Amino acid sequence: MHIVATAGHVDHGKSTLVKSLTGSDPDRFIEEQTRGLTIDLGFASTTLPSGSVLSIVDVPGHVRFLKNMLAGVGSVQTCLFVVAATEGWKPQSEEHLRILELLGFINGVIVVTKVDQAESDLIEVTLLEIEEKVKGTFLENAPLVKTNSIDGTGIDVLLKEISELLKDSPDPDNVHRPRLWIDRSFSIKGTGTVVTGTLTGGSLKIDDDLEVWPLKEKVRVRGIQAHHLEQNEISPGSRCALNIAGVSHVHISRGNVLIKSGQWHLTKMLDASLQVLEEIDHNVSRRGAFIAYFGSGEYPVKLRVLGPNSILPGGKEPIRIFLPEPLPLLPGDRFILRESGRDETIGGGEVLDVDPQEKASKAKPDRSIERIIKERGWINTEDLKLLTGKNIEPDIDNWIVDPVILQLTIETVREKVKSAGPTGIELSSLNEHEKATISLLKDMVVDSGRLKLSIHKNQTSNHPFIKELQDSLLAPPDPVGVDRSELRELVRKGIIIEKSGVFFSSDAIKAASLLAAKLLSIKPEGFTVSEFREAAGNTRKHAMPLLNHLDENGITRRRDSVRIAGPRLPKF
Repeated sequence: MHIVATAGHVDHGKSTLVKSLTGSDPDRFIEEQTRGLTIDLGFASTTLPSGSVLSIVDVPGHVRFLKNMLAGVGSVQTCLFVVAATEGWKPQSEEHLRILELLGFINGVIVVTKVDQAESDLIEVTLLEIEEKVKGTFLENAPLVKTNSIDGTGIDVLLKEISELLKDSPDPDNVHRPRLWIDRSFSIKGTGTVVTGTLTGGSLKIDDDLEVWPLKEKVRVRGIQAHHLEQNEISPGSRCALNIAGVSHVHISRGNVLIKSGQWHLTKMLDASLQVLEEIDHNVSRRGAFIAYFGSGEYPVKLRVLGPNSILPGGKEPIRIFLPEPLPLLPGDRFILRESGRDETIGGGEVLDVDPQEKASKAKPDRSIERIIKERGWINTEDLKLLTGKNIEPDIDNWIVDPVILQLTIETVREKVKSAGPTGIELSSLNEHEKATISLLKDMVVDSGRLKLSIHKNQTSNHPFIKELQDSLLAPPDPVGVDRSELRELVRKGIIIEKSGVFFSSDAIKAASLLAAKLLSIKPEGFTVSEFREAAGNTRKHAMPLLNHLDENGITRRRDSVRIAGPRLPKF
């Protein structure tokens, strides 16, 4: 499916042309049909000679209905630019052309209508005028077709030109993130709420769950129609009508947008480029009452020029826009800016950043992903996709990292580990970014929940304090000069045992158990603390922690003032 939009001055025959092309009248309302004036958006479709389906958005030409015109062209990039032979180029012709350029239109066909009502000399003047007006624009080399919509003159030629223009047009991207700006909402008896719009970014199918923003209402797709046919699924780039459940049509208005939950960054502040029209007679600054048009909606906004204090007519500068409500926008989205007080179109441009990090005084926005990464240092792939719409392979785990920041993080971790000595540092002491760099530290290992240099991996078991404990099993020395973190690591690994503030070799427990068994073989009725202390050759400071450990582990049992055999006493 291909979509084109009409553009041009009021009463230049756009709707009549569409009817001649498609066989259906895009004027939907009695007032439109009576006055011969397109007030709201109209839609019609036909089949091109190539076999492709063509959907036409017929938009109003009158200045009073400019916002409706903007709603119609917001997601389309090909136009039928209509100029009546009887009147030639008019003010709204100029304004529509400028708006199309600002919205990023890439091609179109110029259609000269009402040739049956104009003398050949007048037609020639109109053609020369058109040639002059489109010079330097996207329509400079556009095909031009003269038509009479009443008797069909030129219609076949126009359809061939449209078909030729669109034959090499790529299919709209499917990035699996559908977005539909709503341009109409109504109710059908027995069906319920119906909305229309142009789908971009991804496909939709029946029973899909969506959200309506900024209403924050959850809805479900009950039915899909495109070109008067029921569909189970539609692809991006389709004009469609959706029957949705979950919200009344009276709560939905043009400018609302349908999206899938969790797929979009919803922003109230964004950076954008603004191309100011040469035709205006004043500079553009933050002063003024501005209306911004995004998608099918119009929003009162505040703005700040980034860099200079104002933008000259014809100039282009970055600006920061403040929205009254959050919208699902992406870099590359186009917009139009009008000043309501002056009732004039100021200019337009494209979104650069939907989540600015820098202060307005320092911001230098562009659409580069590198800038977004650099400003944040670290960003996970899902967040980057929300901000840019792009899938980028991560650098580490699910992180994309600025190279300078990555190197600094690695150096920080390396310094922490080196400063900690042989025992290294606990992983829990690192933040999530530092932990992510571990896979890049080839000279380091994770050992029992600690990060240490590889050369220290097995050094714990050879710690000099262990030898001191081994040399004096039952009367161990105090850990004078031993780092507390090293002691904790030795205890955690079970290499040494701590009881009541006294540290023992693990072999000391075995020795104490055998000593208890020996004493009980001599005195089955039990032995005293003093007897155990004398046999061990230590002091009460060491004897009591050992005996308490034997009691706790069933090796001995306490009976009054003596220890007797426990169920786990070893044989002597």
